[in-house]
Amino acid sequence: MLGGYFYVKGRTGSVYNRDAPFRPEAEAKVTPVVKSKPKAAAPPFVWPVYGFTPRHHRYLPAEASMKPPFRQIWESRESALLEFPPVISGNRIYQLADDGIIDAIEASTGHIVWSKQIGVLSASTPAIAGGTVYATVLTVKGGEGGGIYALNASTGAIIWSHQLPSRSESSPIVANGKVIFGSENGTVYALNATTGSTIWTYQAAGAVKASPTLNDGVLYFGDYAGDVQAISEATGRRIWISSSEGAPLGSGTFYSTAAYAYGRIYLGNTDGRIYAYNASNGELAWAVQTGAYVYSSPAVRNVPGLGPTIFEGSYDGYLYALNAKSGAIDWKHYAGGKISGSATVIGEVVYYSDLGTHSTAGLNVRTGQQVFSIAQGAFDPGISDGHTFYLDGYNTLYALQPTDAQPTSATSTTATSGAEGSAPQKKK
Repeated sequence: MLGGYFYVKGRTGSVYNRDAPFRPEAEAKVTPVVKSKPKAAAPPFVWPVYGFTPRHHRYLPAEASMKPPFRQIWESRESALLEFPPVISGNRIYQLADDGIIDAIEASTGHIVWSKQIGVLSASTPAIAGGTVYATVLTVKGGEGGGIYALNASTGAIIWSHQLPSRSESSPIVANGKVIFGSENGTVYALNATTGSTIWTYQAAGAVKASPTLNDGVLYFGDYAGDVQAISEATGRRIWISSSEGAPLGSGTFYSTAAYAYGRIYLGNTDGRIYAYNASNGELAWAVQTGAYVYSSPAVRNVPGLGPTIFEGSYDGYLYALNAKSGAIDWKHYAGGKISGSATVIGEVVYYSDLGTHSTAGLNVRTGQQVFSIAQGAFDPGISDGHTFYLDGYNTLYALQPTDAQPTSATSTTATSGAEGSAPQKKK
């Protein structure tokens, strides 16, 4: 059944298919915000979806100056736990808190422009496209089940809403006039982005909590039945499904959002493994055991000196840097607690938050050496426009800039520390 796989028996529970195909690729070039240039020199910066792109690489190329130490420019106290990071469009940040309230925040000042309650429980990142913000909720206001809302990005007015028979914490993506997301009854939806009407649905065997990952017309995601699948973005038709290649592997669930890179799909599983699958047919390339739950989603970067690298955290308290081709561990860093949220790479630093210690740290992508730490955070660390690091504390959004950068606000202060509140267990 395993064919050419090499199975490491015992405690590791890892599997390697050394003959699995691997396709080198050039990294996408992204121009982050550079304040020293005239405003007309570049279009407004957009971080439009969870993971930055539909491939969910969670990596922003940034200038060498975009690194710690930081100073705090502003802070915005939000209404509840910030489990998932915001998105950015120009000078607006859109943050969805876990109580179903979404805020539009001025990126330069932290001023809240508008605030709208669209649910009573939520755990996802919005998406923004064409002047519209799309957001899913676990529980709608005044009803049962989940929902998705389309809001005017300028005013917060609701353009349309679509109530769902089950909850959703799948961060939506927008592609070819469709907004696409999953739900807890296993239904994946593609709705008309303008009207909210259903274009197609796909039924998985278990809850789809991840954000669908898109590459070249194909959507990839795992589910709570332990399957990974690929379906057509245009029609919702299944292309392949993989059940983790049999008995040597566990029967855990996929909460992690997949990343597409190098012709492969990478994602974590609650059986403790980080998986790599062939994106063309679902064949397993490797599975590396960490020894504890992996809720975290991977970040991907071609690191100078290491090559193609996957960064992923585990409840065992380590952040791992793995060779994307072989699955070999290049380095691992002990956080001191447990890592539930996902890492994000900004330039030469990979950031993660620690649910166990309520803190956020930054590591050198090549060596794993710690270069930043702050006693704020619990799940995902935040995002950046290449000039400012927008860090998600427990219930406060912080704007941090390198200490040698020209501040954009007269209210800049030294970055504070000190955890706020206690973090809940991961919702299942």
